[in-house]
Amino acid sequence: MRKTVMFVSGVFAGMLAGGIAALLLAPFSGGELRQRVRDGIDALIEEGQHAAAIRRLELEKQLEAFKRGAPVTIEVKAERQDMP
Repeated sequence: MRKTVMFVSGVFAGMLAGGIAALLLAPFSGGELRQRVRDGIDALIEEGQHAAAIRRLELEKQLEAFKRGAPVTIEVKAERQDMP
C-alpha cells in the first residue's frame, strides 16, 4: 500500500512540475498558441487533401490505361526530404 501511495504521489508531483514548467516556458500566450496550432493543422489538412486529389487523378489515369489494355507503369516517387 505504501508503494502505491508513493507512486501516486510521484505521478501528481510530476504532473504539477510539468504543468508549471509548461506555463513558464511556453513561447506564446494561450490564445496565440491555440491559433498557431489551429493554423498548422489547417495547413496540414489542406496539403493532405491536395496530395490526395493529385494521387487520385494519377490512379484514375492508370486505371483507364489498364482498362484499355495499355501497359501500366507505376512510378515510385521519393519521399519528401524536408519533412522531419
